[in-house]
Amino acid sequence: MRNLLQDQLLKAGLVKKAKVDQVARDQTKQRLGKARVVSDAARVDAQRAQAERVERDRALAAERNAQARTHEMRAQVKQIVDTQKVAHNGEIAYRFADGDRIATVLVNEAIRAQLASGSLVIARHDGGYAVLPRSAAEKIHARDHSAIVLDHAGTTVEPDGDDEYYSRFKVPDDLVW
Repeated sequence: MRNLLQDQLLKAGLVKKAKVDQVARDQTKQRLGKARVVSDAARVDAQRAQAERVERDRALAAERNAQARTHEMRAQVKQIVDTQKVAHNGEIAYRFADGDRIATVLVNEAIRAQLASGSLVIARHDGGYAVLPRSAAEKIHARDHSAIVLDHAGTTVEPDGDDEYYSRFKVPDDLVW
């Protein structure tokens, strides 16, 4: 379809039909040619920007997956502790180190002996502590080793030079601190 000006110029006889068609074809080529021609620099910039977006999306997805795995592991630890914890009601204060502070759990004589032998362990649970059997502790250790606070079977004492000196002194069997 032609433009009104072109039609008026044809009717007035100022231009020939072939010349009008040629100008229309040239204008169409220029319009389509400009749209199709994209400079190499712009194409490279677009590819680089897309690669950066893809990399950023991958990093965000990996971070979200890591957070989901961490949340899932914490939920599994909480479920294991809830189902496997041993009732530790008693009158004997069992003290142990939790990081840089001393914590206390009230236990009876049988549980104190099992804690000392390593058949029971103490784990963090809901802002407090729970006493667990060794099998549950191994499951928890596989998921989150920082949840286990006290495990006498898992600790090894490295000998040092002071052992010879202190071996001269007898330590009473009923010592409870």
